[in-house]
Amino acid sequence: MSSTSVKFSTLPAKDKATIMSITVLAVLVRLYKIWEPSSVVFDEVHFGGFASKYIKGRYFMDVHPPLAKLLITLAGYLAGYDGNFDFKDIGKDYIEDGVPYVAMRLLPATLGVLVIPLAFLTLKAYGCSSLTSSFGALLVLFENALTTQSRFILLDSPLVFFTALTAYAWSNFQNQPAFQSSWYWYLFLTGLSLGATVSVKWVGLFTIAWVGVTTISGLWHLLGDLSVTPTKYAKHFFWRAVFLIGLPVTFYMLMFGIHFICLVNPGDGDGFMSSEFQATLNNKKMADTPADVAFGSQITIRHWNTQGGYLHSHDHLYPGGSKQQQVTLYPHKDDNNLWLVENVTEVDVELRDPDPVYLKDGDIIRLHHLKTYRRLHSHDVRPPVTEADWQNEVSAYGYKGFEGDANDNFRIEILESKSKPGKAQQQVRAIDTKFRLIHTITGCVLFSHKVKLPSWGYEQQEVTCSRQSTLPNSIWYIEYNEHPGLPEDAEKVNYPKLGFFKKFAELQQVMWETNAGLIAAHNWDSRPEAWPYLRRGINFWIKDHRQVYLIGNIFTWWLGTAGLVIYCLFKITTILRWQRGYGDYSLASVQAFSNKVGTNVVAWALHYFPFFLMKRQLFLHHYLPALYFSILSVVIAWDLFCKNVLKHRAITTVATIGLLVAAVYIFVTLSPLAYAEQWTRDQCENARFLKHWDFDCNAFPTDISGYDASSITNVSSVQGSVAGETDGSDSSLLSPEEMARDEL
Repeated sequence: MSSTSVKFSTLPAKDKATIMSITVLAVLVRLYKIWEPSSVVFDEVHFGGFASKYIKGRYFMDVHPPLAKLLITLAGYLAGYDGNFDFKDIGKDYIEDGVPYVAMRLLPATLGVLVIPLAFLTLKAYGCSSLTSSFGALLVLFENALTTQSRFILLDSPLVFFTALTAYAWSNFQNQPAFQSSWYWYLFLTGLSLGATVSVKWVGLFTIAWVGVTTISGLWHLLGDLSVTPTKYAKHFFWRAVFLIGLPVTFYMLMFGIHFICLVNPGDGDGFMSSEFQATLNNKKMADTPADVAFGSQITIRHWNTQGGYLHSHDHLYPGGSKQQQVTLYPHKDDNNLWLVENVTEVDVELRDPDPVYLKDGDIIRLHHLKTYRRLHSHDVRPPVTEADWQNEVSAYGYKGFEGDANDNFRIEILESKSKPGKAQQQVRAIDTKFRLIHTITGCVLFSHKVKLPSWGYEQQEVTCSRQSTLPNSIWYIEYNEHPGLPEDAEKVNYPKLGFFKKFAELQQVMWETNAGLIAAHNWDSRPEAWPYLRRGINFWIKDHRQVYLIGNIFTWWLGTAGLVIYCLFKITTILRWQRGYGDYSLASVQAFSNKVGTNVVAWALHYFPFFLMKRQLFLHHYLPALYFSILSVVIAWDLFCKNVLKHRAITTVATIGLLVAAVYIFVTLSPLAYAEQWTRDQCENARFLKHWDFDCNAFPTDISGYDASSITNVSSVQGSVAGETDGSDSSLLSPEEMARDEL
């Protein structure tokens, strides 16, 4: 590589004119009819909805870091968006509700446009000619998947932009003399870009891995350079650590700091978080509660493991089994969460002793549901959903004035290892004591797990009594405690106040666990082995005889894949020849091919192969960062081929233009699927370059004249709406598979 930096201000006038022309063309291509479709498309359901929640300050949980969502929210806010549109269903109209959706789409679209000049500058930094640099930038421009993905309120365009910015900064850094101002600048820009990339999606960790691998390689070579003194080597190591580790981590955490500042109110995502975390939100902050729990106390009981839902009952019966009153786990505060602690020998709750008798380990209690006058109950009946032999149904049984029976009896077992050291390990104290409730007749343990009841149970979490329970799922604690006999100066407790770092650490864990739980099949998912040859795409939207379908430019994808194969064959051949004593690596052209192309092949591999280790849902758009590096790889290889093999400018120009024409032809042919334009059924079938591509040609009329007012069809949602609502008083805690985004 040359020892100069490649930036717009240092380009020759001809290159400046070229890059400006390409950028203008990118604006025309990427922003063409960006207002179409004028309704919710694909995952705008999620990411547009998150913008609404940011503006309203309502806490939500998503598996992705916040940077891109914050930028989209800012674009909407500056355009006057008030956060009142719910983005609930694919196909829901924007214009009727006055949503500034075009402004919100312009954010990812603008970043998508900026990827084009970045590609040009990056290729120039690798020593490519202006012709091949333009060729590479135009391949990125006329790539259908990148175009489609950048036109909507989605995260992948910001992800690709910050990935491309990292590649640009890193390629320039490697060209700079050590410890010059430009060296520090590009190292800083690389670190900042890495932080931004991983703050959009965790896929940015693959970009960090690429920079990390090349950094280790560079430090290894410096170690063998005898002109580099130990002091200079330490300086190299120190500044790389500061900018490539410290800066990205700081930026990443800063984004979550902004995230927490914006989301101060309870929302549909707070149920994913611990009770301590929820207590930091407005209206979720709990008043201090008396510490000591006694017979006669009115209490709420929370589950310790599964996002801390409340033990809950309501006046609805199980449709099967005992057909007694339902007992569930419910994530929100509600009067139906209140229970009265009864002594087994004290059956008349109105005559209980006002002097408190504190609960201790081994006490046998009954829990009387205050709203419905029924008691927590279990028996040898299978639960309504988990019909395992080792699980018993838990219900609420009885009526006002009923004395109860032995199946209402539960023994308290304090878990000393989980409780706060001291008094909370001997007697039951609110917040601090963790305990199990053991059914005295059957020996089973009160239990809950991440299994939801059907609609008749309002999709709340199942509660059972398990004879083979895992410890975390059978641990409970008391949050609210009230007793008329407690003195006014009774000791009170509350949740410990969580600082930023504890909230940050908890959210990372929840994001990781939720992401790992996205294993259900999806109509449009695909596996990594299918991506390099573009086996199938993703249906984004169908309405009014138009369709948006994410599919790549097959020429560009196959060209990139072919370049990767050629590089691997080249590498294998040169290694074998080197072993046989040939001096191929002494040739400058071979070294350039191995290093320049190899760097980007490594980037492609690190952005591609990790997906094979994932069992969760995967989609074609996960390949887009790897695609970008495959394009860089093949263009650099083409540049070296032209310089060292073709060597004739006219032949090189004609050949390059020929390749570009093929890419543009494919782009234009498939463009109606990106722009939701009018198309006929025959045109659609003719564009099906691979027979197993599954976009719906039957959605289009047989003739253009079919586009008239009488032929407009209803929306055909390709992904469905987000989860529905529950009955008036109870709302469900949606599972990670429903609430969280279905990607890494």
